[in-house]
Amino acid sequence: MKKDQNTVVFAGAGPGDPDLITVKSMNALKTADLIIYAGSLVPEAVLCWKGKNTKTQSSAGMDLKKIVDTISEYHARGKKVVRLHTGDPSLYGAIFEQMRELEKLNIPYEVIPGVTAAFAASAKMNMEYTLPEVTQTLILTRISGRTPVPDSEDLEKLASHQSSMAIYLSIGHAIKVQEILEKHYGKDALCAVAYKVSHPEEKIVYTKISKLVKTCEDNEITRHALIIVGKSVEACVLGRDILKSKLYDSTFSHGYRNAEK
Repeated sequence: MKKDQNTVVFAGAGPGDPDLITVKSMNALKTADLIIYAGSLVPEAVLCWKGKNTKTQSSAGMDLKKIVDTISEYHARGKKVVRLHTGDPSLYGAIFEQMRELEKLNIPYEVIPGVTAAFAASAKMNMEYTLPEVTQTLILTRISGRTPVPDSEDLEKLASHQSSMAIYLSIGHAIKVQEILEKHYGKDALCAVAYKVSHPEEKIVYTKISKLVKTCEDNEITRHALIIVGKSVEACVLGRDILKSKLYDSTFSHGYRNAEK
């Protein structure tokens, strides 16, 4: 939508570390009159970037109508509102329904992307999700639970690709996840459980898929964690040799470099 001087901003807070917020989102927080933040997921530490007189409200106890009514009230008074979502707003952020409501009210908005937990985790793990001729696909998904997923995106079907996969919002269904991953990746394949990545309580645990449930129980991980699986995890942990990319291969020519003879 077209911007004006008090356009509502949907901003990505990143995975939790205040330093992993984008500069653009940081500046939005500094100039906001009101920040409505996803209090169940966004740590208050991220609010360190807010302005001196900025008001904050957690949306943990708010429904859609309350959120939209609050935004509408402040916007009508000419105030700048930032709706702060964890990670990247476009991934499990439930922002689409909020944007549709703002459009009905002719309230302009914009979206600022953020760092999602899957990428914060890979950075901490020193892992690349896409390895030449090993895996070139990353799937970000979740298992069906209280919020169902389309049949075509069932975890069973996605796991059959054996690609790199980061599974969100599924620790509560670890038993089912383990069964599915065992079938398609193998019981002895490695996976990682990334808990509260970039938070002070961060914990990344590597385990065989056959021990996924027990690993979560032993580490008392019941929420706020990703399950990451695929050959990229094994290459990272076991230090396996992989094919080198063509990008930096001295025998490979491309638009910016001629191959050595």
